[in-house]
Amino acid sequence: MRLVNIRPGRQTRFYLLALPFVLVAIAYFAGSSARLAQNTNDKLLPALPSMVQAVKQMAFEVDPRTGGYLMASDTVASLGRLGSALAISTVAALVLGIVIGLLPGANALLGPFVSVTSMVPPLALLPILFIVMGLGENSKIALIVIGTLPCMIRDLAMKVQELPREQIVKAQTLGASTWQIALRVAMPQTLPRLIDVLRLQLGPAWLFLIAAEAIASDSGLGYRIFLVRRYLAMDVIIPYVAWITLLAFLIDVGLRVTQRRLFPWFASVRAE
Repeated sequence: MRLVNIRPGRQTRFYLLALPFVLVAIAYFAGSSARLAQNTNDKLLPALPSMVQAVKQMAFEVDPRTGGYLMASDTVASLGRLGSALAISTVAALVLGIVIGLLPGANALLGPFVSVTSMVPPLALLPILFIVMGLGENSKIALIVIGTLPCMIRDLAMKVQELPREQIVKAQTLGASTWQIALRVAMPQTLPRLIDVLRLQLGPAWLFLIAAEAIASDSGLGYRIFLVRRYLAMDVIIPYVAWITLLAFLIDVGLRVTQRRLFPWFASVRAE
């Protein structure tokens, strides 16, 4: 039997899913034990109790300087910036993606510009944003928008252009205007694809957020990681990285569930 025809059962899939995580955990704790056996003060690979203690201090003990829970305040600050930026990118990408994908004139005008701007490394623009917009929240949100919006517009425009031409012709035959075609034909089929595009941009969005917070911020997950790195506090950095990964995963799961609930027909179409 060929490997392409072997489909693992439900239990086997669970074991296969867990295997990489288990191997990474075993490798980490084996390396940690070996380093700590040589030097009990080693900070590079802290033991599990050290990380648990650090999480307890950061997440469940009131910080005497700020009067709050550091991990919670950092999470709220980062998610606020991320949510604001992705909301702006999502709305703008939906509008511009449909316009560029549906209108040949708009595609000729804006298509090449969007393609070029999507290739610009956003982190290279960070000093410019700080100079022009200052070190406040606007520059951090702008970096995420600049980093995600062109790619979202480009991908969404391509999705709109892939819509069957027969649907647009039939809509025109029935007397639909351009506005009606955009709202009644293009948008309903674009919305579930917009969620896919947004999911693809979650990783870059987190990268831009952490970079902006690390350079100029007084709160946020990225700010905290780069603040404690000077003390080689890996017992704080590693749990924070794990927490960021978990947040990104939960957001992705939430988007998948939303897509499945709002557009149940899309999954069946994609499976065909």
